[in-house]
Amino acid sequence: MPQPRQVLVVSDHTGITAENMARALLAHFPDEDLNYSLRPFIDTVAKARALAAELEAADTQAEKPLLFTTITVHEVLAELRRAPAVHFDLLSRSVQQLEEELGRPAVRLPGRFHDMADQQGYLGRMEALDFALATDDGVGDKQYGLADVILVGVSRAGKTPTSLFLALQHGIRASNYPLAEDDFETEQLPRPLDPYRTKLFGLTIDPQRLHAIRTQRKAGSRYASLEQCEYEVHRAERLYQKWNIPVRDTTSSSVEEIASGILSYLR
Repeated sequence: MPQPRQVLVVSDHTGITAENMARALLAHFPDEDLNYSLRPFIDTVAKARALAAELEAADTQAEKPLLFTTITVHEVLAELRRAPAVHFDLLSRSVQQLEEELGRPAVRLPGRFHDMADQQGYLGRMEALDFALATDDGVGDKQYGLADVILVGVSRAGKTPTSLFLALQHGIRASNYPLAEDDFETEQLPRPLDPYRTKLFGLTIDPQRLHAIRTQRKAGSRYASLEQCEYEVHRAERLYQKWNIPVRDTTSSSVEEIASGILSYLR
């Protein structure tokens, strides 16, 4: 049986950017069997040389690994290119093109994208993350007045991961409120949400998908039953419609896609 093709993501810092870019490119080849390996903080010639030597020693596969990198320091990149792999340089060519267009040399420092130069932006994201955690799952509703957006939806519709993503990636103060059975006794907005109608954003999900998610968490429970899932989703959607709350269906959307829709609405 053939082995998965090795995908090596090499970065001079955390590797988050490089991995996201590599996965975005390879997502266009869904049938490929791939095995990802992240190598962060390859920020010196010695480290790049050691990695190249390691790959050369392990060069026994018929297919060479796919090596994606965001390293822009010439000396480090040159050493890395000695490795027996199919190389994909994700940044250097674009940086060089920008140098030519802007008429000035780039500052080729390791980890430039993730540095602390934007201190205010970094602190803003950390503050937003603290806020999202402090107001998660209906807790801290007294702070809703400070929120940029309040995500509303039934349990397991994707509220918490979306709130955290909005905070960490975009500095958005996102609270979230879980709609429970008590909230459906009337068609009025839950009391904690009523003063903040303009900040509400609803998340909905296909009942079958919700049933599958809840079954993984609490199999055989009333909470996970298809009947309960259908009831909660339909009542939540009626609430959104009555109070003109914008809605995003999370059934087949990634957290990035959900957040993008919310950001477009906020803007």
